Amino acid sequence: MLIRYRKNYEKIAMGLLSFMPTEKDLKKLQQTIKQYETNDDWQLFLWKDGDDIIGIIGVLLRDEDTVEIQHISVNPSHRHQGVGKQMVKALKEMYPNHQLQANEFTAAFLDKCEL
Repeated sequence: MLIRYRKNYEKIAMGLLSFMPTEKDLKKLQQTIKQYETNDDWQLFLWKDGDDIIGIIGVLLRDEDTVEIQHISVNPSHRHQGVGKQMVKALKEMYPNHQLQANEFTAAFLDKCEL
């Protein structure tokens, strides 16, 4: 289930985002979290499975009909189980009148989702 990011999830969100190749540097990671916290067009969601948060997906609301996926990451111990695809599907349901787009870092994964 997708849940909206809140400040009290900051450590787990930073941990999951750090698996993204572009977010290895602590300063960059802190800037990214700040972007999601302060800009209404940047939305961050966590994937909750039972009591555990095992994935994260971040989007940029480009305009009235386009949502661009900026970040997508799953805890390594939960990979290859369809969690990423479930997050993309839930995102599509959350924004039914929007087209999902990928950025250069999420394009390869989004292509695999075949949605």
